Amino acid sequence: MKKIFNNFFKKKTKIKEEHYKNIVLPKIEKYYRTLKNENSISFLHYGHLGDIINSLPVIKEISKSKNCNLYIQVDKEIPSHIDIKDHLFGSVYLTKNAVLKLLPLLESQSYIKKAEIYSNQKIDIDLNFFRELPINFNIDSVRWYSHLTGCFPDLSKTYLEVQSHLKYKNYITIMRSLRRQNQFIDYSFLSKFKNIVFLGLENEYSDLKKKINNLEYYDSKDFLELAMIIKNSKLFIGNLSFGYTIAEALKIPRLLESSPNFPLVYPNGMNAYDFYFQNHFEILVKKILDNC
Repeated sequence: MKKIFNNFFKKKTKIKEEHYKNIVLPKIEKYYRTLKNENSISFLHYGHLGDIINSLPVIKEISKSKNCNLYIQVDKEIPSHIDIKDHLFGSVYLTKNAVLKLLPLLESQSYIKKAEIYSNQKIDIDLNFFRELPINFNIDSVRWYSHLTGCFPDLSKTYLEVQSHLKYKNYITIMRSLRRQNQFIDYSFLSKFKNIVFLGLENEYSDLKKKINNLEYYDSKDFLELAMIIKNSKLFIGNLSFGYTIAEALKIPRLLESSPNFPLVYPNGMNAYDFYFQNHFEILVKKILDNC
């Protein structure tokens, strides 16, 4: 049995080495030359929404010496081997409607010269290529793009630029998707706090409203407005979802409900914590609110 296992391990390692040598390394070297020699860099991404936000620290860092354009591809099919149960956009990474809501946020970033829907523009760096890297994707997902480009920004710094919104100033804001919820966590104790608003989908709100009696709901017109409201927060709480990536990018006080089965995102910077268990959740809420 040991011999069979060793042979299997060696074969798997050999396949990874060949993939790295023949597929990954040539692309990494090409990107290195492009970043070294070109004055304008065009990036391609097709989602998920959070993945696009997580690519922004690298783009912002590169923009210090280059003009940066970002093109978003719509209706890219998710590979058949990936479980798409309860996926927000069904069998595709991003719909056109989702991208149209995202573009105002991307267009408002001073370090992005142009943000558009992809329609066969020339692309220098395909940010989706991180999926080909021979690494464990349970590393902090915001770091994927550093390993793709060789650019390592300071992740404790903000990388989203938005104005504050007039609504919901100093509220506790929540975005909690129905996917990847932590079964050890109960939000009911938040009912004792005032001024709590949910910013996600209506069915997600209805699910959490059962736990938080005084929870309000607001449906943002686009993701720029969503980010502006999150920026107003005295505390953001969310699980592994688009909302948390926004809060992380803005570096506001934030708590991440981590999933024991799918650790993929980790807070970077001050006033940010992840939690797996109820008592820690309640302690951290108090800690942040006491320091507001």
